[in-house]
Amino acid sequence: MKNTVRTALAAAALAAAGLAQAQDVTLKFHHIWNTQAMASVNVIAPWCDKIAKESANKLKCQVFPAMSMGGTPPQLVDQVKDGVADLVITLPGYTAGRFPALEVFELPFMTNSAETGARAAWDYLQKYALKEFPGTKILAIWVHDEGYVHTREKQVKTLADFKGLKMRAPTRQTNKLLAALGASPVGMPLPAVVDAVSKGTIDGFLLPWEVMPSLKLHEMVKFHSETDPSRPALYSAVFVFAMNQAKYDSLPADLKSVIDANAGAVYSQAIGKIWDGSQTAGRKAALDRGNTFTMIPASELDNWVKVAAPLYEDFTADMDKKGLPGKQMLQDARDLLVKYKK
Repeated sequence: MKNTVRTALAAAALAAAGLAQAQDVTLKFHHIWNTQAMASVNVIAPWCDKIAKESANKLKCQVFPAMSMGGTPPQLVDQVKDGVADLVITLPGYTAGRFPALEVFELPFMTNSAETGARAAWDYLQKYALKEFPGTKILAIWVHDEGYVHTREKQVKTLADFKGLKMRAPTRQTNKLLAALGASPVGMPLPAVVDAVSKGTIDGFLLPWEVMPSLKLHEMVKFHSETDPSRPALYSAVFVFAMNQAKYDSLPADLKSVIDANAGAVYSQAIGKIWDGSQTAGRKAALDRGNTFTMIPASELDNWVKVAAPLYEDFTADMDKKGLPGKQMLQDARDLLVKYKK
């Protein structure tokens, strides 16, 4: 009898151990940044550490930085949808026209706070854009801090200075903005910028400060044109932190709870705040190098706003063609930005 009990207990222990082992999950996390980038250090690594701690190490990340799983940045949205990667952070705008509803936050002169933009974008996502991500669970959404103009040889002070410049931008809306300003837009994802600017393929680029030091881009340009903070930023771009829906659905309830606790509106806002806080360190590298800074005054920016105005009409018309309420979508985005403005 005792042997039977011992055997049963041993079998139960083995089964429990097997179940525990089966519930250990390693998530393949693919993204565009190198390991020194602000996002790698301040967002991705802390998130992975936190889910490991809160799951008693049942959830772990295997991080693949700088597109090291293969493919190109525009393919990240399909990699996570198809389960090639379990987690990605990417810019929907890298795939022009595929996520049109979210482009509202990539229109010019919308906001100058990533934290505000994140809160607004989360609410807007729930109402208008979740259907653009089949097979994908969006864990967070945000915009980056203010985007500025960075050039190699020619200082941009006025609208006329854009003429003849080949300028990089990340998204369809920012390419349209550059064309409206008089530049020749060149669309490309972030990893391609270093090669393009070093070879002179482009004369400059639109970027926020946070990412420049990790790529040493402040060493490849001489001039930085910032915009009067009394006006919204020249541009921003939308990021999503996405998980394969089937992978999430396969998790046991306790591990789903850990993911849920590290996702959503509050987490999106926290990431936006991190981006806002990254400006000073990013800017310091260019200051220390002795680069030239220009502040575009509000009076001059008003000219830029005026030439960019047709982009709002184009957005609403594009949404209307898709059977969506374009004007209402734009108004909702603006109202949310006002609601959450700090």
